[in-house]
Amino acid sequence: MKLQQLRYIVEVVNHNLNVSATAESLYTSQPGISKQVCMLEDELGVQVFERNGKHLTKVTPAGQEIVKIAQDILARVDSIRAVAGEFTHPERGKLNIATTHTQARYALPHVIQNFTQRYPQVSLHMLQGTPSQISESLGKGNVDFAIATEALHLYEDMVLLPCYHWNRSVLVRKDHPLAHASKLSIADLAKFPLVTYVFGFTGQSELDEAFNTAGFKPQIVFTATDADVIKTYVRMGMGVGVLASMAIDPELDSDLVAIDISNLVGASTTTIGFKRGSFLRGYMYDFIEAFAPHLTRELVDKAMAAKSSQDVNALFSDITLPLK
Repeated sequence: MKLQQLRYIVEVVNHNLNVSATAESLYTSQPGISKQVCMLEDELGVQVFERNGKHLTKVTPAGQEIVKIAQDILARVDSIRAVAGEFTHPERGKLNIATTHTQARYALPHVIQNFTQRYPQVSLHMLQGTPSQISESLGKGNVDFAIATEALHLYEDMVLLPCYHWNRSVLVRKDHPLAHASKLSIADLAKFPLVTYVFGFTGQSELDEAFNTAGFKPQIVFTATDADVIKTYVRMGMGVGVLASMAIDPELDSDLVAIDISNLVGASTTTIGFKRGSFLRGYMYDFIEAFAPHLTRELVDKAMAAKSSQDVNALFSDITLPLK
């Protein structure tokens, strides 16, 4: 059994059983991958994948367990490399982050700018997507950190650290009937079509809950993952925008009217997550603390040592998170 074989089966699963795409991503040949997978199956005496001719169709029950263990082994191998790197070149390395557009555009720029100035030899890569895509990337080991508001809890082997709370605002054109309202109700919002985030993205569940509690159904006519796209369609007059307050720029959005609705929809919490058992390089601790100053190295280590998410949450019971 070789590490290369374990990496191949994991990557085949990551690429939805498409061996050609797997070979392309690993800069190797499709026959080479197929041969190594078959050799591993012969050695183990079980099939990892079911086949229809030359095509892989699904992961077998035994294969699911084997792939899961292979993912853990490869993660440990990466941790070994990280330990070596920390002692040989502590200022050099890479950091892969998955996050949403709102975080990337409005919460992270200054953090990343300062980080790259402090660690010029650390290569930083950012993947943007929906919370589900972000969680999947973290679960597959494609990124070191995931920063999002929802869906990270879908993977049990994650350490999730709360960073800050944020609220929502309504955004309308200056000629909209709501433009001169100082305070809104759910009944007011229910009268108009809404332009907001896609379902399960950046806390839309709290918006749905607020409407359900008030006995109304939102008229959502357009959804997007990008706050700037939402603003574009508000400017077109398609509807009332509902988005994170942090995504509203007083200067760039001066042609629109923003109305705070924190009294209607509960605050959401952004978290930063990483796989349990990961070895964090020194610059990784620094990045976490730069993004959320209360997340000191000592507190992060305590969270990593906690046995359950309940134990992690208990660490933050006396900490007041900032509001953005």
